[in-house]
Amino acid sequence: MTVTLRVVLDQLVAPTSRDLAEASASLTEALIATAPRGCDVGAIVPSPGIADDEAIAGLSSETRLSMRRRELAASWQLGVAPGIGKGLIHSPTPLAPLVRHDRVNETHQIVVTLWDLRAWESPEELPKAEVLAARALLSRVGKHADAVIVPTHAMAERLAEVAKSKLVKKVRVIGGAPAAGLRVPSDAVGRLRALDLPQTFVVAAGGSAASDALDVAFSAVVDSGWEGDVVVLDVPEGDERAIADLASAAGLAEGRVHARGSLDRWDRAAVLSHATAFVTACTRADWPWRAVDALTVGVPIAAVDTPVLREVLADAAALAPSDGLGAALSRAVGEDAERLRVLAGDRAKGFAWRASAERVWALHAEL
Repeated sequence: MTVTLRVVLDQLVAPTSRDLAEASASLTEALIATAPRGCDVGAIVPSPGIADDEAIAGLSSETRLSMRRRELAASWQLGVAPGIGKGLIHSPTPLAPLVRHDRVNETHQIVVTLWDLRAWESPEELPKAEVLAARALLSRVGKHADAVIVPTHAMAERLAEVAKSKLVKKVRVIGGAPAAGLRVPSDAVGRLRALDLPQTFVVAAGGSAASDALDVAFSAVVDSGWEGDVVVLDVPEGDERAIADLASAAGLAEGRVHARGSLDRWDRAAVLSHATAFVTACTRADWPWRAVDALTVGVPIAAVDTPVLREVLADAAALAPSDGLGAALSRAVGEDAERLRVLAGDRAKGFAWRASAERVWALHAEL
């Protein structure tokens, strides 16, 4: 008898985040590649289903629900999940059909994944409805999920501070990874030209939200003595003027700062491959998507010293407190550049979706 692990792939139908969509697809591909004997992988998706250009080879089945993602999310947040059926269910995000079930007698499991705690760490930066929905969903996770995956031990500790003990007991740590196949494209120079970017620069990421700490990153660039340009990735639409104001307040001329939105994996790799360094000052407990991309491409990194970044980056980055980030960046673009490039490449080998998938299979077997 074949056991099917069904993965919730709403992000491939109606993505709310490029990072979550890439992680969902990458993990699912790895789950298919590492499936134990007698097991396969299916999908649970909202209407209208996965488009041909997003299809994942090797899925054994697709449970296509009648609702679109927005309606599905509202339904699941209320605990209404018709048409799901029983079995092993894995969600690469917090959204899952979290209903009362009998794991032992019905062989029905539900595992979800948390990538950030923004609704608790910086709720003032999010729409009130989004904060309320995230908190309500976490409450259902605590009641009905059989396990909760977080990507770092540091985030597990932070979750313990904001969640009930009943939820904390269900937490398992399984790391994330860069998007499958992330590498420097052969047409990197052309992509840079299409993005209207210079040939050399320092890269940061985020928006004008205080917790993204771009003001600290910009100040670090000034303090480091870097005289070139700065490229900012993942800038929310409409936030460009605010980014320019933050840069100006830190002492960076407007023409030196280039704000770009969420880029696909190939454009990100092209940008990072031409970066002299990557700098981040964000102190949230989020999984550091761009920092892991930078590791993968082998970019020297200067980062504020937080539990999450220390755990993920280890000695492959110049870590420093916020007020010392400029000196760290100076080392990353100067005397420590080559050493950090080598260490970044070595550290990146520790993050792979295949290893994460094997641990996911082990977790479901344990449950």
